[in-house]
Amino acid sequence: MNRAAIVTGLLAAAGARLAYAALSYRPPGGRSAWTRTNHRGETVTLLEGPAVAAAAVVAALIAQPGAVRPGGGDPGGAGDPGSGHGPAGLGGRQRAALAVAGAGAAAFGCYDDLSGSSDRRGFRGHLGALASGELTSGAVKIGGIGATGAAASMLLGAAPAAGAAAAADLIINAGLVAGGANLLNLFDLRPGRAIKVAIATGLPLAAVPGPAGQAAAAPLGAAIALLPEDLAERAMLGDAGANALGAMLGAAAAATLPRPARLAVLAGIAGLTAASEFVSFTKVIERTALLRRLDLLGRRPAVAPPAAAARSAGPRRAAAQPRRGAAQPPPVRSAAAAPR
Repeated sequence: MNRAAIVTGLLAAAGARLAYAALSYRPPGGRSAWTRTNHRGETVTLLEGPAVAAAAVVAALIAQPGAVRPGGGDPGGAGDPGSGHGPAGLGGRQRAALAVAGAGAAAFGCYDDLSGSSDRRGFRGHLGALASGELTSGAVKIGGIGATGAAASMLLGAAPAAGAAAAADLIINAGLVAGGANLLNLFDLRPGRAIKVAIATGLPLAAVPGPAGQAAAAPLGAAIALLPEDLAERAMLGDAGANALGAMLGAAAAATLPRPARLAVLAGIAGLTAASEFVSFTKVIERTALLRRLDLLGRRPAVAPPAAAARSAGPRRAAAQPRRGAAQPPPVRSAAAAPR
């Protein structure tokens, strides 16, 4: 990771903390609009998502432009990913594509966060509802993020090619942005999980020489800065944050990887997305020892079932019982037990 990538990541991290503090102080539309119940039945805020998205987008826009490599290339364009030509850092159109991907995915994700319901889930659920004449917020989000991917792909342009190859580049890049946005959101079901997946997929991208590190640094820096809030179950990414992170990582791959690598990544995204319609990622993680340990890393301990808690507390309770014949205080009736 070069100096420009480190600076971009630090800017994104600082921006995420500032944005989260500002949004938490005065939530748009009131605090209750952003409050949800998590898997423990506790309340958390969705404000983490807009804070991460806003910081990552701004950091991408103000990222330091790279110098032009020997061999030419337009310093404001995407160059030819993986060719060794074009900009050594992020060009203007690459930064714009990252910002469009993050802002568009965050906007449609936020709409689903605030207006959606859990009655319909997944592509099958939303598209099935659409086929029967019902327009769900999820269907609006699917269409919106698809359009966002297309817009980001158009900004990136195609590698120097003609005809079918250029069209293929545009389709692949749009799929990476839209598919990445959807896939990362599928992991936002437990504290810290989506951010851990983003780190696991973004760090290898950041290690690629050239502009890839800087492209991945903006979403990674913002996400890592608010990971403690997510793990402590004070906040969650929601659709706004998870969609934005996935879209920006997809755009980073689209902007920097050669076509064979982009095809491989897109195939992986498509395969996992298809599998999610039939397989629960949470169940797979819980059944796989290594994945379960990584998933629980940094999280609060799980709450023991009441029966298990009673068994584990049995000896201590027995030791705490007064001796036979000792004076005992009179029973105290709770307010709940008193007659109304």
